[in-house]
Amino acid sequence: MHEQPRILIVDDEADLRYLVKAALQKEGYTECYLAASVEEGITAFHSYKPSLVILDVMLPDGDGYELCKIIREHSHIPILFLSAKADEVDKLLGLAIGGDDYITKPFSPKEVAFRVKAQLRRLGYMQVNMDKKDITCGPFTLNSDETEVRKHHIVLELTAKEVGLMSLFMQNPNRILSKETLFERVWGEQFFGSDNTMMVHIRRLREKIEDDPSSPKFIVTVKGLGYKFVI
Repeated sequence: MHEQPRILIVDDEADLRYLVKAALQKEGYTECYLAASVEEGITAFHSYKPSLVILDVMLPDGDGYELCKIIREHSHIPILFLSAKADEVDKLLGLAIGGDDYITKPFSPKEVAFRVKAQLRRLGYMQVNMDKKDITCGPFTLNSDETEVRKHHIVLELTAKEVGLMSLFMQNPNRILSKETLFERVWGEQFFGSDNTMMVHIRRLREKIEDDPSSPKFIVTVKGLGYKFVI
């Protein structure tokens, strides 16, 4: 990215906020902003216009899911959930409402820094590619300046991960892309058999781009191989 990324950390535990901040600053991310509640998070989001948000699920005046929905009304920036809830259903819920990653407590600050780096690296990759030109595939257009995807000239409300997936699909129309490729290029990390994570994101994306998500014609599953963007 061309400017120093701004990272907003929203968690009601002061020690944890400063621990994550220290880990990120050690990796060179000096512009870190802190908030301890949903209300403070909303104010900080509008004030600092962060490049990425690290968001606790349980906050004193609400929950992180609520704040995630508010952020998604204004931005497609990456959102990483932190939570003591390790159940798969909680992870899937976090991803389903617009989160891009989900990290369970207790965690290593280095792991958080790694995942932040992966998200920002993916954004940098996407921006470099989209600087080249707009991409049009069938009814879809990927706008290089605004990182938006349009269908029949109507802007689709996509998360950062979904824009990343569409970018990769639209650069490789009618080609089978393996789950390994999708994870490495969009998540910025290697694939370790996270089928549920991939399925949730693909399902959410289909709900936004397909006329009939239950019978998709654009993003087609190729059993045992991956997915193909059919145009």
